[in-house]
Amino acid sequence: MTELSDPQAVADALSAVDAGDKPERTVLRAAVRSLLAALAAKAPGRAVEVRVPPYGAVQCGEGPRHTRGTPPNVIETDSVTWLRLASGRLSWEEAVASALVSANGSRADLSALLPLFGQGTDA
Repeated sequence: MTELSDPQAVADALSAVDAGDKPERTVLRAAVRSLLAALAAKAPGRAVEVRVPPYGAVQCGEGPRHTRGTPPNVIETDSVTWLRLASGRLSWEEAVASALVSANGSRADLSALLPLFGQGTDA
């Protein structure tokens, strides 16, 4: 089970998304950051940078450490897509095929790490 720093924000944001609404900005920010922190805890390292503008970014994954300039392995997506990916409401393959995720680099693949909870995992 993945520990979330703000499980209530995640639950509230997903409830809004499931209802077809946009989550409140402060709730969305807290949920995105909580899920990014959970990803970094699940896959420690600094080989891949995961960006969810404007709310946050983390480095994760084993491999060569990145220190300057643009990282060689970058994943970027919007906040609602990130919530859906992290919770199992959207698969990595579907997100990439639909261009909801930009993934560049040989290590820029989160399919083995997602979902962080939800469908197919212990929530």
